[in-house]
Amino acid sequence: MAKLRVHSDRVEVQLTPTEKSLALRGDDIVVQQGDIRSAIITDDPWIWIRGIRRRGTEVPLVVAVGVWKYHGGSDFVIVKGKRQAVVLELSGGEFARLIVSTNHAAQLIESLRLTAAAADEAEPAAPGE
Repeated sequence: MAKLRVHSDRVEVQLTPTEKSLALRGDDIVVQQGDIRSAIITDDPWIWIRGIRRRGTEVPLVVAVGVWKYHGGSDFVIVKGKRQAVVLELSGGEFARLIVSTNHAAQLIESLRLTAAAADEAEPAAPGE
């Protein structure tokens, strides 16, 4: 299962060799913290997959790994079975959305909140505030 690592400035999705093979992708995914518009937990990640598979592998309701193309861009999907997943809506970068199954969804969301709060505290106040 992919490992999600939250850093102060970015989130890394480290794909296993099998996931890289199924997704037809050679590298991991890196998303800048500033590009994350929202993050939610879903118990049914299959309803969040939109568009058609452009590159990757899909066995419906079993596994979906790769890039899905829709009219507004592309999403990256790593969905396995009926596991919980985190859906990250993005404002920039390679993908518009990441959908990643994980056993640690709540911890990931909390880590994103903590790093966002720390970044807000670290920013100096604008003149006149």
